[in-house]
Amino acid sequence: MSYIAIDDLKHAWVFRFKNLPISEQDLKAIKPMSLARSSALWSQFISKQVDHPDFFSQGDWPFDDASWSDKAMWEKAWESDADALPDMILEHLSWQDNTTVYYCNSKKQVIETTWAVFKRCWKNFLMMDDGPILIGKKRPEAVQFLSNGTFKVGRK
Repeated sequence: MSYIAIDDLKHAWVFRFKNLPISEQDLKAIKPMSLARSSALWSQFISKQVDHPDFFSQGDWPFDDASWSDKAMWEKAWESDADALPDMILEHLSWQDNTTVYYCNSKKQVIETTWAVFKRCWKNFLMMDDGPILIGKKRPEAVQFLSNGTFKVGRK
C-alpha cells in the first residue's frame, strides 16, 4: 500500500483545523504516504544519511548553501488574511497546477498532493514547519520551510 488514510497521519488535525477549512475534494487529494514509500522517496530525493531535516549534514544537498539561492519570511503571509503563498515561492515554483508535489517532513512522513492543492492549503501544511522540504515530481526546484518563519528557495 502506497498511502495511509489522512486520519492515520500523526498530525491529521492540521487538515481538519476549523479556522482553515479544506474542501472535501482537496482533502481527498492530500495523500500521506505509507512508511515504506515515505522512506524510499526521502532516501531517493532528500537524504540517504539522515531521517529528519534537523540532522542534515555534509553530503545532503539541503545542507549545502549552494543549493539555496534566496530566502525570505513565510510567517507574515501565513498570519495574514490573504490566501496566497509568498510571491518569491510562486515565482520560484512556476509549476503547472497538476504537478505532483511532495511535502517531506521526515523519512517517516511525506505527503503527496498537487501544486494546486498545496497552494490552496499551504497554511494547513505549514502548521508542520519543522524544516520540511517541498519538491515537485521530476522538478529540480525546492523550498524548505523553517520553524523560525523563514523559507529558502533553491534547486536540488
